[in-house]
Amino acid sequence: MLQFTGNHEKQGVFILSDKQALYNQLKKLETEQRNPETMHIDLADPLEIVRLMNEQDKLVAEYVSTRKDQIAQAVTYTHEALAQGGRLIYTGAGTSGRLGVLDAAECPPTFGTRPEQVIGLIAGGREAMFVAQEGSEDLPEHGGKDIAHLNVSEKDVVCGLAASGRTPYVLGTLEEAKRRGARTIMVCCVSAEHVKLELKVDVMIDIPVGPEVIMGSTRLKSATAQKMVCNMISTGAMVRLGKVYENVMVDLMLTNKKLVERSRRIITMFADVDYDEASRLMMESGGKVKVALLMGLAKVSREEAEKQLEAHDGFIRAALQSYENK
Repeated sequence: MLQFTGNHEKQGVFILSDKQALYNQLKKLETEQRNPETMHIDLADPLEIVRLMNEQDKLVAEYVSTRKDQIAQAVTYTHEALAQGGRLIYTGAGTSGRLGVLDAAECPPTFGTRPEQVIGLIAGGREAMFVAQEGSEDLPEHGGKDIAHLNVSEKDVVCGLAASGRTPYVLGTLEEAKRRGARTIMVCCVSAEHVKLELKVDVMIDIPVGPEVIMGSTRLKSATAQKMVCNMISTGAMVRLGKVYENVMVDLMLTNKKLVERSRRIITMFADVDYDEASRLMMESGGKVKVALLMGLAKVSREEAEKQLEAHDGFIRAALQSYENK
């Protein structure tokens, strides 16, 4: 679900001591350092620019791999939340916020989720998704209000995305979510020691990607790392919810011609039927790919397929196993 925050007003002027404190904090962040490998990128030709960026991007997956345990814990919490009727709520500002909204928007067509099950909150509202709203991230109370507006509870998981680990809007969302009993996750791209949280999040996923290709441009390596983590959290939870059979998505929504044809291909591939039979199964299932697939695999009616899927929490493998054991 794309959830945009309200029209947050621009922030007031920092007093001098606040400015100095922020300056000192930023100086210490890994993402704010100069990258020794790209010092001469301003003199590089297009091929060399691409090579330099590609070499740095290769490192991101390695950094993410050092946090597999933490990401797996985030998958577990997200699965548990969705299984009990809760939600996954991403929060962020700027690039981080857009990544959360992107992941939320892609879950319904990919996994057949309801729009309200996975939500993306971005500081600054709808306009911030398309045009940078500088300053909208600077007050934590805006984040708290957005969490309160969603009536977040202990059923939910709130995942804050902040490359620097210090975005006030994101910290405000996590604080309010924690107060309401929700599970909390922080995804940042600096070492945890630089993240100044007044609360203890349930899962800290700190991925220190090091200096960016262009100093401070966290839309680069930091964004790539956050996108990878979002992919793992949402996809991992959906796999655990039975929305994948083998390595194929079988709960996709038929929202365009491509997805309709993909669904027919899935049925022909697994059920070993021709195109016309796959089309018939799709029609009889009411457009539910998973139901049509089980109908084709087990040679059962729609009613029986739905009954078995419900009895086995939506897992096709488990439903098929029940037939084999009879």
